[in-house]
Amino acid sequence: MGQGSDVPYPSQTEPKSTRHGGELVAEVLKAHGVRYLFTLVGGHISPILVASEKLGIRVVDTRHEATAVFAADAVARLSGTVGVAAVTAGPGVTNTVTAVKNAQMAESPVLLIGGAAATLQKGRGALQDIDQLCLFKPLCKFCASVKTVRDIVPTLRRAIAAAQSGTPGPVFVEFPINVLYPYHLVEKELGFKETPRGPLGGVLNWYLCNHLRNLYAGAWETRDFSPLPVQVPKATAEQVQQCVELVSRAKKPVMLLGSQVTLPPTPVEKLREALEALGIPCFLGGMARGMLGRDSPLHIRQNRREVLKEADLVILAGMVCDFRLSYGRVLSRRSTIIAVNRDRALMLRNSDVFWKPRMAIQGDAGSFLLSLSQGLKSYSPPQDWTTSLKDGDQRKEKANRLAMGAEYPTALVLILYGAGALGYSIMEFDTFVRHKTPVIALVGNDACWSQISREQVPLLGSNVACGLAYVDYHLVAEGLGGKGFLLCRQDETFMDNIILGAQEACRQGHPTLINALIGRTSFREGSISV
Repeated sequence: MGQGSDVPYPSQTEPKSTRHGGELVAEVLKAHGVRYLFTLVGGHISPILVASEKLGIRVVDTRHEATAVFAADAVARLSGTVGVAAVTAGPGVTNTVTAVKNAQMAESPVLLIGGAAATLQKGRGALQDIDQLCLFKPLCKFCASVKTVRDIVPTLRRAIAAAQSGTPGPVFVEFPINVLYPYHLVEKELGFKETPRGPLGGVLNWYLCNHLRNLYAGAWETRDFSPLPVQVPKATAEQVQQCVELVSRAKKPVMLLGSQVTLPPTPVEKLREALEALGIPCFLGGMARGMLGRDSPLHIRQNRREVLKEADLVILAGMVCDFRLSYGRVLSRRSTIIAVNRDRALMLRNSDVFWKPRMAIQGDAGSFLLSLSQGLKSYSPPQDWTTSLKDGDQRKEKANRLAMGAEYPTALVLILYGAGALGYSIMEFDTFVRHKTPVIALVGNDACWSQISREQVPLLGSNVACGLAYVDYHLVAEGLGGKGFLLCRQDETFMDNIILGAQEACRQGHPTLINALIGRTSFREGSISV
């Protein structure tokens, strides 16, 4: 045993199989209904990408890892399922941090798959070897490093369930390169010696042999790839009944709906029907925007601060009292406030300072509203309250339309950029072109980081680092294979022709960019939050 001569080498006991761990990853994703995998390719994750493509999962390669996670985040929000991105080890993983934090704050179920150095090489200076888990533990609901091939399936199933359970959010699973590639390739890279020299050489061979056996032990046994149950907290019947009684006495009720109301298991169509039955005026935020339809008599868009001060009952359904609600200061202390949120800490944020809920329910907002509607079938808020809010809404919107100019016709997908933000992601026009994704990008090009400048200059007397240039972004889009249009005149007919031309290019399958040169305005003046 000390010489290791009685221990057979792996090549003597194991067939040269072409199966690999990337196939197991792809099978789990397929079983969970994943249709898109966003990535920037790297050798650490190549087996996952190849296997996913073979199973019919569309692999979309972007030009930056952050974009891959942002895209996965978008899929999660729009589909109600988990969004998935896969990136290579080290800098590939670290490039995603901002996008993962964005998914955390947006409560978006995103699975980030990261490559990693081989198990035996961790901490020894291997290529792109860093402590990745420590970066993501503060950002993710679940973090794990897969140690053996047999751990791939159960770890991924737990991660995906965690992403969607409770308050949804991102999860991170890293895959050391040796759990993804075929057995014979890993064996070759481990560096076995057919004729080891000296006792240490024999011991090393013995150690490596056992490591390899453990790595692949049980790798191809029959597995359950199906999704694990997703745990969703719900309001109790007693809590719903208490809220029914509070709402039934309200004369000026209003609801604020956040992204959580659109989460499974409640279909958005059923939720809309429930809201229409309730008849309570609604302000929509996050992914709830557009849920009631453009012409809904219940959807109030303007004068929110004034309305909240006047309301006698406010339902915060998945809404958080952070900077967007002035930390709760916009709520009147005279109002009865019902807060419903899957996350108790978020639900009660700043409640010890600026506001206090009458009812605080840790549960799913969508199913709560369905139950509330069932309990209030005979209730209807005073019509004059709803009518007065809608009248004020329409007056404000009419004034806004006169200030903002002509309305833009809708497109299949419309992306709105500022001149600064576009600098981060204009290279993704290459991605749009290669993947035949027709979008219209409208750039408000004022050659400035205006939101910063409009406060920095009057407060500190300098525009340093705020100035940009009137870049020909439309030519950049053309250079990347898209279509570009320059919009630099205020004539309404000219504007309409440009926009119609962009729409036609989009309909023909071309990613399109409208570079609209604009001047300075006072719009959103004072919007920096401190």
